[in-house]
Amino acid sequence: MADGVPTSAGAGWTPRSWVTRPGAEIVAYGDGTALERSVAKLASLPPLVTSGEIEKLRGLLAEAEAGKRLVLQGGDCAEALDDCRPDKVTSTLKVLLQMSLVLIHGSKKPVVRIGRMAGQYAKPRSSATERRVVSGAEVTLPSYFGDLINRAEFTAEARRPDPGLLLAGYQHAALTLNFVRALVDGGFADLHHPEYWDLSFVRRGTLAAGVREEYERMTRTLADGLRFMEAIGEGSIEEMTRADFFTSHEGLNLWYESAQTRRVPRREGFYCLTAHMPWIGERTRGAGGAHVELFRGVRNPVGVKIGPGATPAEIVALSHALNPANEAGKLVFITRLGAGSVRGLLPPLLRGLAAEGRRALWLCDPMHANGTVIGGRKTRSFDAIKTELEGAIEAHREAGVPLGGVHLELTGEDVTECLGGAQAVTPEDLATNYGTACDPRLNYQQSLEIAFLLAHRLAGEAPGGPPGAARR
Repeated sequence: MADGVPTSAGAGWTPRSWVTRPGAEIVAYGDGTALERSVAKLASLPPLVTSGEIEKLRGLLAEAEAGKRLVLQGGDCAEALDDCRPDKVTSTLKVLLQMSLVLIHGSKKPVVRIGRMAGQYAKPRSSATERRVVSGAEVTLPSYFGDLINRAEFTAEARRPDPGLLLAGYQHAALTLNFVRALVDGGFADLHHPEYWDLSFVRRGTLAAGVREEYERMTRTLADGLRFMEAIGEGSIEEMTRADFFTSHEGLNLWYESAQTRRVPRREGFYCLTAHMPWIGERTRGAGGAHVELFRGVRNPVGVKIGPGATPAEIVALSHALNPANEAGKLVFITRLGAGSVRGLLPPLLRGLAAEGRRALWLCDPMHANGTVIGGRKTRSFDAIKTELEGAIEAHREAGVPLGGVHLELTGEDVTECLGGAQAVTPEDLATNYGTACDPRLNYQQSLEIAFLLAHRLAGEAPGGPPGAARR
């Protein structure tokens, strides 16, 4: 330690040292006094997560890095404050638990569940402004950057960056976390009763019969297996019957993140206490930028989105900046390379980091590089998502580096935002239930299909056979 700053962060780091770095101002707040008042209040409030939970996640991610666990990270593209409702939170938690059940059964590995929730209120945009025609006149306003910064309605008042939303975001994140913890602690995720995790769609005729029957068979066999393990005195069963659940979001608004970055009693270093695992976006991952500057100084595991323009040298530089001590479970690279590019681009990145002896957990985000626009609506092809995920699995096998899991934008609702899948969403269907505030999400049928695909592929099987069949 030096001057109260962890030595791993390097000289000159403080929770506010990011303000002088490039990219510090994602948006310009017009009222500096109001901003400082909101930040000071946020800094005085209790943490949203604890350092103990963060350290536990680091340990689990270290095991995933070694190929002993899988990571399932998923949730909304952008949470809305108005969507802080029990039914929405429950449905998202259910579909993630449902997917993890498929992955546990298929891969024979425990699954680390990380929700894109309880803080995913800020979203980067490709343009700082948006132009529309209103009452025959062309109007230009600030883009919508998520409910942590401004509001979605296309009015000058709604689009003005509002420092008060920092506190509103914190309050809604706290409410969401409180409800999730109550559900998990109350046995909501007890693996003894996987039948309780069913969503109504499992019995709908629109779901492919084979997928429906396989899921129902899987829940029965897993429950039977747990009872057998208990009968023979398996010591680890207690751990398996309680599903730990962690939260994550993009650490885009650094005023929000740094206000809750602090030291805690009886631990060294600083923790960002807004989420267990913040991540840095593709647009803000510059090694000399403000976002890397803040997150290089925290003990949390930190994710970094990696797009098709990344080079092996950039990956290595990010590793040194964000994980200077080269600790397991500290750094997570989340690749988003595109269905047509992943096989060519990913192996050099994997080999480049490995050649330097640098540690990282690798996740595949098969969604963000596969977008298109149809009829003015953003959408994604399920086939392209599937192709990128399959390509990432093969690239990891080729490079000899474990694929640690998957990062998905999904919802527990019956939306029609991504094309294809067993439900066969068509371009004409997009308007049926298109509810996203920013990017298109997998609906729960499509999410379950991705879980089956991942379970089969990681087991080295062709889709269609029951997971684990090749090993029996």
